[in-house]
Amino acid sequence: MAKQPPRILAGQVAAITGGARGIGKETARHLLRQGMKVAIGDLDLTATQAAAAELGPNAKGYALDVTDRASFEAFIDGVEADLGPLDVLVNNAGIMQLGPFLEESDLVAHRQVDINVHGVLYGMKIAVPRFVARGRGHLVNIASSAGKGGFPGGATYCGTKHFVVGVSEALRGELRETPVEVSCVMPGVVNTELASGLTEARGVKNVNPEDVAAAIVECLQVPRFDVFVPKSIGPITQVMGVLPRAGRERITRLLKADQVLSTVDAGARAAYELRASESEPGLKAGDDPKQLSK
Repeated sequence: MAKQPPRILAGQVAAITGGARGIGKETARHLLRQGMKVAIGDLDLTATQAAAAELGPNAKGYALDVTDRASFEAFIDGVEADLGPLDVLVNNAGIMQLGPFLEESDLVAHRQVDINVHGVLYGMKIAVPRFVARGRGHLVNIASSAGKGGFPGGATYCGTKHFVVGVSEALRGELRETPVEVSCVMPGVVNTELASGLTEARGVKNVNPEDVAAAIVECLQVPRFDVFVPKSIGPITQVMGVLPRAGRERITRLLKADQVLSTVDAGARAAYELRASESEPGLKAGDDPKQLSK
């Protein structure tokens, strides 16, 4: 079978949630280099507008609270009114609060589920019907390698990312007879504020936001569902998937992957954890700083 030529992205419109910082902002930069028009949405409107100004004239910043469907609908409506019909949605906004599960408050759990789960669902339910009606579109959900395994110290976070992987797989199946593409991006530890204070697992290097952004560009050019960053996580995941549980757990300990979320530098994470604790569901879009970008 002939190799599929990369799709031309120039002129397409992309919307990115949690786009003021980190992976979201770097993804916007990479898509702009491809000639796309890019909208970034974030609860921190000041930071969003500053990021859009930095990124250039083909970037536009919007207030967005992903936990509020009306806010998400207003975001997508505004993007399409200003830039044209949406071709790509990158569901990137998310938070990660760490600690032993038995010490986690209900508020911390609700906060992560509201942003990491419902924020993704709202984006899917708003954007995908438009894609289907137009006969084109690409949904990119940012999950995590934590969506393929459970890691001590981040039980609820891992659960939210398992959800993103599962819902993305199910939607891909439902859209199989349509031209709409679905991709699920599963990075390891990315050097952003969200990962501050974490350690590296053996054999899997931490990556940078530009690595994730480049992988997103690749999956838009040549669509595929599973997007691992770094790519070495893919074979590791395949091997782990065929091993019995005792074998998987033994390898996890050997790679020290079981310590990545549980043995952290609390001092280095303090600022992030404080900001994450302030990303309360229900804050009005554009209010002070609260929804975090990955």
